[in-house]
Amino acid sequence: MTTSAHRPDAPTIPTSLSAAQPGWVAHADVIVVGSGIAGLTAALELRNQVGRVLLVTKDVLSSGSTVWAQGGIAAALDPKDSPRAHLEDTLVAGAGLCDPAAVEVLVNEGPDRVRELMERGARFDVEADGEVALTREGGHHADRIAHAGGDATGAEISRALVAQLEAVRNDPGIEIIEHAQVLDILTSAGKIEPQEHDEDRRVACGVTLHVRGEGTRDGVGSALARAVVLATGGIGQLYVSSTNPSQSTGDGIAAALRAGADLADLEFVQFHPTVLWLGSGARGQLTLISEAVRGEGAYLIDVEGKRFMTNVHEMAELAPRDVVAHAIVEQMEKTGSDHVFLDARHLGAEFLKNRFPTIYESLLAQGFDITAEPVPVAPAQHYHSGGILTNASGRSTLRGLYAVGESACTGVHGANRLASNSLLEGIVFAHRAAEDIARRMEAGELPQREPQERPGQSGLVMAASRSKIQRSMTAGAGVTRTRASLAQTLETLGSIRTDAAIPEPVQGDHFTLPQAAEWEATNIHVVSLALASAALLRAESRGGHFRADYPEQDSDWLLRVVTRIGLDGKLVTDTAPLTRGDHH
Repeated sequence: MTTSAHRPDAPTIPTSLSAAQPGWVAHADVIVVGSGIAGLTAALELRNQVGRVLLVTKDVLSSGSTVWAQGGIAAALDPKDSPRAHLEDTLVAGAGLCDPAAVEVLVNEGPDRVRELMERGARFDVEADGEVALTREGGHHADRIAHAGGDATGAEISRALVAQLEAVRNDPGIEIIEHAQVLDILTSAGKIEPQEHDEDRRVACGVTLHVRGEGTRDGVGSALARAVVLATGGIGQLYVSSTNPSQSTGDGIAAALRAGADLADLEFVQFHPTVLWLGSGARGQLTLISEAVRGEGAYLIDVEGKRFMTNVHEMAELAPRDVVAHAIVEQMEKTGSDHVFLDARHLGAEFLKNRFPTIYESLLAQGFDITAEPVPVAPAQHYHSGGILTNASGRSTLRGLYAVGESACTGVHGANRLASNSLLEGIVFAHRAAEDIARRMEAGELPQREPQERPGQSGLVMAASRSKIQRSMTAGAGVTRTRASLAQTLETLGSIRTDAAIPEPVQGDHFTLPQAAEWEATNIHVVSLALASAALLRAESRGGHFRADYPEQDSDWLLRVVTRIGLDGKLVTDTAPLTRGDHH
């Protein structure tokens, strides 16, 4: 098994973004970046346990990816269900690459965290007897998906958590900065590699931010803290089309890599099987049709009107998402089409309107009536199982830096996330991270360190390169990959200039001032390089990673692919055991 750790052509990664010098400084005990379920939960838990919390979000508080979650949140709430059964389903979906200890944490602590959500005001749908209504989704062998507003679970959870934070917005123990893009993680002068003395290690001690015209905070500034929690969401904008909101540009993952943290499982990208197909020219955030629709009995048919999932998997349309997505791609190739159809007509108009009001209205607004006709669908990027490598308390490999939610790799999802485990992972591990930070601070750990400039170069990619990156990733590192396609993607990515902030008298068009669009393009570029490198290294197919040239699972690959910046500044992609130690 050959790793890319020693590839002479491995790209050199900038260790910071090109940006103006900070014009202001803020101070807190803990900085939380992101306002989805993980970030909001972390901030609310920390507010009661540390002196001062700074919560920053790229847009407004209610704009996190959680808002878009339709189906629900999985937990063993039914007395007939059990955490053990939930664990078994999660391990099966993860295709051998889950960290069993992390899954144990998820399924055993999950029910209590969901009940806490209810105590914080989240209103889940209930049965006639007042018990929480539970449904089933792909990969689950029990009804354990709690939902709200039919198909608006994320929006309801976000509403409840945002309301809790709005109620304490004027609390001196918490500050909220909206319209704030995290640029880089500030670090002390230590080294990345393990040292004999802990004080020699690099430590996260704050972040630099760019704030768009919000009160007294504006422009680039620095925020100093004893710990940083990244809850920055997914990577959807690496691809031409995605179900993710526009702000999902991998900012936290890129910042963590530049600061010296390890990333893991980057190659496992979940392409949701049933995303509204609007033609080959569709761009940006596309309409998701929740797996819960198939959970209620809708089925897939090809362009010839034939149902095909019954010949693919014993669970048919309720097979794990990677199985369904690959089956759709294969069926499209067989029929020479670029989509299939989701048929829910037999479920009845009244049921569909009441159970899935958001989906019904969203489709109707785009000219499709799910109660009267099959709806065209095709897979699109949806969720990232990889991210910043953490332990069960949310600690990354960089001391003082935590990651929770989709930006983290806890080991829970393995090669393929089980449906509706994402919201659960967000609250469970955000809760654990907050407890760990508070405990360490009370013990006198995590003192405030002084930030120092890191060795290495700063970088900036032209915003105009964004579409080139997205097209290359979609073509070479999408649903189906090969060595040749990934090599081509890496060649294309390697041709993109990363020094756009440096003026060139001869080539005057290759220069731009550091600003939001360029920072996003730079983050998309660096995460794309890391993801494609990891996908090239893993010479097998498993879960959300399908290599047409290695179509089978290989037991030699029961390993984690880890990505970091080496001492020479080059991207290192290597393998590691599935289990993790107790990170600093």
